[in-house]
Amino acid sequence: MNKVLPAPEFIAQAASILIAAGSTPSEANTVAGNLVMANLSGHDSHGVGMLPRYVDAVLEGGLKPNSSVRVVLDTGSLLTLDGQRGYGQIVGEQAMALGIARAQTHGSCIMTLANAHHLGRIGHFAEMAVAQGLVSLHFVNVLSRPVVAPFGGADRRYGTNPCCIGIPLKGRAPSDAGPPQGASTPSGGSALHAVKSVGAHFILDFATSRVAQGKMRVAYNEGRRAEPGTLIDEDGRPTTDPGVVVVPQSNGLFGALLAFGEHKGYGMAVACELLGGALTGGGTWHQPTDPAVRAVVNGMLTILIDPARLGTQTSFEEEALAFVDWLQAGPVAPGFDAVQIAGDPERATRMQRQADGIAVDAQTWQEIVAAGHKVGVTLPG
Repeated sequence: MNKVLPAPEFIAQAASILIAAGSTPSEANTVAGNLVMANLSGHDSHGVGMLPRYVDAVLEGGLKPNSSVRVVLDTGSLLTLDGQRGYGQIVGEQAMALGIARAQTHGSCIMTLANAHHLGRIGHFAEMAVAQGLVSLHFVNVLSRPVVAPFGGADRRYGTNPCCIGIPLKGRAPSDAGPPQGASTPSGGSALHAVKSVGAHFILDFATSRVAQGKMRVAYNEGRRAEPGTLIDEDGRPTTDPGVVVVPQSNGLFGALLAFGEHKGYGMAVACELLGGALTGGGTWHQPTDPAVRAVVNGMLTILIDPARLGTQTSFEEEALAFVDWLQAGPVAPGFDAVQIAGDPERATRMQRQADGIAVDAQTWQEIVAAGHKVGVTLPG
């Protein structure tokens, strides 16, 4: 049976585990709020189900609570930052705050962030930028157990390497689904991650694999099959069993996810590895796998642009809205309710889950309870 709770209760329970694992209450509330916002947005792969892995990563030493971003280089519009293995939800927000301030001052900012623990839903950082009227581009690599096969390859060689683009759409009605109550910002504010309402902006946030690794974890826990064309098994053969990328198979090996869009998605994944890993100084994946390591380390290249300082603000706002209106004014295809843009599904899901609560499958809930026990926390009910 699924565990269903309102967002504030999930935040409180997740925060209690994080505090017991060594985080300050402020850090724990921010991380927990970020995870629950992922659940609210429909991305359960990046939600509270990540808690067990975070606890294991803290216990093994790969994730360091209460770490802050370190400035390695600051030339004004160029920032080189090190996350020092801190929670990605924390150092990622700190990095974005620095980058946003630089873009507002100089008109643009190119920022690299290396050695952050799992950054979570990258769309959150794009939402931070568009809320300030900025365009943002994010290229991320993943240093963990590789889970994706290169196009034409038969085993896993790299991570799910997400790409994200945020574009503000001035004048679009904001979402009615605000942040879950009870979350706090790093500075102690009451709004989740300082984003009161992200509005109906364009937020494109996707893994370069056909599906995110976390979605396969959720599918495995729920006993569902994956879509055909999504996975290969440990011998390189097509399969619909999500377990091949979640648990070791009979020979001790794992299968792999496939890239979206065949060679095109694969090319994007390589670009994310080179930009998010090599360019940031965080490193790329090219070593044997240790399945016992639970830390997930991300590198991220972020580019922020202020249209107002670029001199195209008026035409940008007018043309962006005109194009989106043009897209959505056309006929709707059979089987669809509307023509949407990136970010619409998340906003609709937030409204629904704010009202109905967040459901977590029984297996995932048991894993969260077990993670609590590891740090001395017994969750209610």
